[in-house]
Amino acid sequence: MSGALTQIGSIEDLDERIVRCRKCPRLVAYREAVAEKKRFAFCDWNYWGKPVPGFGDPHAGLYILGLAPAAHGANRTGRVFTGDRSGDFLYSALHRAGFASQPTSVKCGDGLELKDAYIGAALRCAPPANKPLPSELANCRPFFERELALIQPRAVLALGGIAMKAYLTLLKDSHAIQRLSAYPFQHGAIYGLPEGLPRLFLSYHPSQQNTFTGKLTPAMLLGVLRSIRNYLSEPAKRVRAAAQA
Repeated sequence: MSGALTQIGSIEDLDERIVRCRKCPRLVAYREAVAEKKRFAFCDWNYWGKPVPGFGDPHAGLYILGLAPAAHGANRTGRVFTGDRSGDFLYSALHRAGFASQPTSVKCGDGLELKDAYIGAALRCAPPANKPLPSELANCRPFFERELALIQPRAVLALGGIAMKAYLTLLKDSHAIQRLSAYPFQHGAIYGLPEGLPRLFLSYHPSQQNTFTGKLTPAMLLGVLRSIRNYLSEPAKRVRAAAQA
């Protein structure tokens, strides 16, 4: 992790650093061009057009790692998974599982709050054709690495294979795991990582390509989120059982 980032002691300060980042010229040019040209349906919007910080409960038990902002979604609204179909799908499931205060997310300040969940991304700028370069993912990795260090979640949900690989590569490079191949991607998979690490849960990404084709259904994502909810509630269950013994 960047030495400068290790000195950051709060999510708020980290967010400020994320928003100022201009490290990837290709991404800077693309996100700002999209914000300038806009989509006709959003021509009255003042696009965010900057890197998108994380969102949610800074003391969350669950950290959700997505891929990247959508060009006319979070790159427009400034909040991760907000303003596009993927966000509609995700926040509806989070609400049903008890992690979100409402099932919709339209813009910042719309009343949405996350409860015991925090959402980050492997990449903080919208990439052309939704395809980030390996060098861009590497540049962005310190941001979600620092988020994890500050939040210290008990569970990580990786949305899609790229997000999973980004997280596991971080663990491998820090020698927390030996190889990525020990953790193949499969929707609904749950991996107990070495001691001290969060439990890893996997889901297909809620992209339109997956949700429109039925590869990922609301019931499938809700099932993963409920498994996480049950896992996070285990300490409380043990306390209640001990008290009743």
